[in-house]
Amino acid sequence: MSLDTLCAAFQDTVARHPDKIALRTPADSVAITWHEYGERVRSIAAGLANLGVRHGDTVGIMLTNRPEFNLVDTAALHAGATPFSVYNTLAAEQLRHVLTNARNRVMVCESQFLPAIREAIPGTSVEHVVCVDGASDGAVDLADLEANPDPAFDFDASWRDVRPDDLVTIIYTSGTTGPPKGVELTHSNIFAYRDAAVDLAHPTSDDRGVSYLPDAHIANRAVAHYLPIFFAAEITTLADMKQATTVLPQVHPTLFLAVPQVWYKVKAGIEAAIDAESGTKEKLARWAVDVGMRVARMRSAGVPVPHRLELQHAAADRLVLASIRRKLGMDEVRIAFTGAAPISPDVLTFILGLGIPCCEVWGMSETTAMGTANRPGSIRIGSVGEAVTGMTLKLADDGELLVSGPGVMRGYRGEPEKTADTLDADGWLHTGDIATIDADGYVTIVDRKKELIVTTGGKNISPAAIEDALHAASPLIAGAVAIGDARPYVTALLTLDQDVAAAFAGSGRSPGELTDSPEVRAEIDRAVAAANSQLSHVEQVKKFALLPDVWEPGGEEFTPTLKLRRKPIADKYAPQIEDLYAG
Repeated sequence: MSLDTLCAAFQDTVARHPDKIALRTPADSVAITWHEYGERVRSIAAGLANLGVRHGDTVGIMLTNRPEFNLVDTAALHAGATPFSVYNTLAAEQLRHVLTNARNRVMVCESQFLPAIREAIPGTSVEHVVCVDGASDGAVDLADLEANPDPAFDFDASWRDVRPDDLVTIIYTSGTTGPPKGVELTHSNIFAYRDAAVDLAHPTSDDRGVSYLPDAHIANRAVAHYLPIFFAAEITTLADMKQATTVLPQVHPTLFLAVPQVWYKVKAGIEAAIDAESGTKEKLARWAVDVGMRVARMRSAGVPVPHRLELQHAAADRLVLASIRRKLGMDEVRIAFTGAAPISPDVLTFILGLGIPCCEVWGMSETTAMGTANRPGSIRIGSVGEAVTGMTLKLADDGELLVSGPGVMRGYRGEPEKTADTLDADGWLHTGDIATIDADGYVTIVDRKKELIVTTGGKNISPAAIEDALHAASPLIAGAVAIGDARPYVTALLTLDQDVAAAFAGSGRSPGELTDSPEVRAEIDRAVAAANSQLSHVEQVKKFALLPDVWEPGGEEFTPTLKLRRKPIADKYAPQIEDLYAG
């Protein structure tokens, strides 16, 4: 059997690891072996065929992170179809845009999403809605679908007919600047990702991971769905992203992916725990963390760690740091990743100082998740690392990062003009990121090409650098947007992390009351001053507005992966921004 499609790789893993757990939920309320996974894929694929799904069709998925996602997605592939996921936060009009572009006849969902789907599907090609948690509102129950296969469907012939250049999924970009585009990825793209992941992380069947980020994003699909299919890793699915840090002590993952916001919460939680200590325990904890961070900085800079500091570090790890990792559930992490958005160098230094090998990576849906990566043992804080296996990088004349290689997408679905704007005739993907590449090949992302601030004084400023400094200055800050394009100086809009603010100023208060709290205001004033001390004069925040609003993933201000929607923010808060520049 030629292992050149994800279907072939799945069948090979099922044959080699039939009794090993593939998918589970916390506390093993659900636990599915690879053999059971294979049987469910066979029955779901036959059921989809009975609904008319054929080779080349698309199948939509709107689910939280649960085993049924993996089952349905893999079954659709075996039916010769292209499964794709949509963000659960999409409004009906946004969902209609995606379904119109995808042209799927079948939509698989949970009952909680049925109202949005029913509102979205008129005028689209959707004919059947399948519900994984019981039939309602005319939907087909998944169990009934499995019990009613197409008698003429030949499962083995179907998956064997899948070819490397067939689509494996469509990733709809989260749309920071307009309607989402459908990134078409092939089985060959996923194999290129596998090769890069093997070189970087050396995954094995002993690995454990957690699926909690949206499966509509390529990062979670790649790490928590595709990679386990190749290497028989065990995945614990979490329906609620907020459960991630609380479930880790049960799972003890060996591979872990997080967006920066998760790492910020990890840092805030540890600092709060240290603040709650007193006397010798507090002093010992602060000393140990400081030693860990000093070592992390030296290793990042390629400076030899003095023998005395190595001995102190060993003691710090034995007395404090190992215990922190164990309590976090990260004591068995071989490699962790941070990506999807830039992480503050100070926060990354803190995480590395704990002894968690956290590697910042850079990639896009269009590069099949990864384009560059830091490697364990050669992490450079502030850089997104070197080109991964198979990728070639270069800079355009204006500093834009260009990428080519087998991981680059086929194109945007149904949008040849946008494809041509992004993917040139020579195969170079124009990423939209301004970057630098040093003599060793390490890439540093400056900012998005279209997001650089140009002040009225002619200064080019990276808003991301300012926002990183603000996030690093206080765990109270959840949302931070630097303003200043065509303005005389930089200002900022800030929002609070409600959980941290409640712990800081007292629970039971509304967001508005927390914003008006003198303690909170004083801490934000201190944080902005601290951030400014790390920035050049022209980058410093001269004024800021602390907003009482809560910015949620997938809302008006954040994409589902916590990227800022800058234009909608500027439009929504235009009066507050004008106030910052009044007089």
